Amino acid sequence: MKNIIALTQIEIETFLPGNRLDEAQALLEPYKLVDPTEVESEEGWKGILKECEPEIILAAWKTPTIPEDYHESLPSLKYVCYLPGSIRKLIPRATIENGLKVTNWGGSISRTVSEMGLLLMLCCMRRVAHWQQQMHYKAGWKNQDTQTQSLFERRVGLHGFGSISQQMVPLIKPFTENISAYSPGVPDSIFEELGVKRAETLEELFSENDVIVELASLTEKNYKIVTEELLRMMPDGAAFVNVGRGLVVDEEALARVAKEKDLQVGLDVYGVEPLPDDSPFRGMPNVLLLPHLGGPTTDRRRDAGDLSIGYLKAYRETGEVEDAITLHVYDRAT
Repeated sequence: MKNIIALTQIEIETFLPGNRLDEAQALLEPYKLVDPTEVESEEGWKGILKECEPEIILAAWKTPTIPEDYHESLPSLKYVCYLPGSIRKLIPRATIENGLKVTNWGGSISRTVSEMGLLLMLCCMRRVAHWQQQMHYKAGWKNQDTQTQSLFERRVGLHGFGSISQQMVPLIKPFTENISAYSPGVPDSIFEELGVKRAETLEELFSENDVIVELASLTEKNYKIVTEELLRMMPDGAAFVNVGRGLVVDEEALARVAKEKDLQVGLDVYGVEPLPDDSPFRGMPNVLLLPHLGGPTTDRRRDAGDLSIGYLKAYRETGEVEDAITLHVYDRAT
């Protein structure tokens, strides 16, 4: 029996720099190192699995899919330690149902996503999308009518108050103490600890803030919960930033409102990714678009590597996995 490290060279270099690969290898001994780019077919991958009969697979973006019938065809496999985020392309739902333990980068990315949220807030207030188009393509320059805004002393509303939003609060506080959040399931003690006001309704959150940061989880209840009505409640000159889930927002409504209203928009996530070529957001001077960069920057993938090494240590010591992905989490993932 050999465990498998199925990573490309760039995945090794970014997730496991320094001595991290050595740590992972020691924890997975005996192991086979597989470069997924050299696996020529599904049958070739199944052949490697059959040859090694691994208990653990250390995986990333390029790792081939785990067989749906793994519990029959590969009964030795107990744990897949996935270095990145969404596991949908690697892990069939049935494997979770049948008891396969799977972890991903979890909360290790919260601070970099919150950093992206702050970036988009600042860019929206300074109208960076507009000025990039003007400067690059229209030989533009400011004039006496130029309008920009500051984040200082603005009212900031957070839709969702989980780990990312909570880590975002200290980044916002140098600019303003006027922070509120809507998240009915989060206890008052966390709001009080972070000095954040609880918004009682979404209508209150959207109508009483100059900046809204979208970070609500994608649940059946939250599907397109950000409606045109809510967006039109935002004050003139406000900013809407989404670094959470695209499908929480009615994007057609957002595009209409952005065309008709003085609203700055910063988006890093979308209902359909990659963003379609004909998306109405493309080319809009008040909409700043980024291609889902909010997860760990290349230099911070090591944070996910550190978390995964911790998971591997715990599994080797106890046979248990902390923060294993449940069916509920799987179904909410994009």
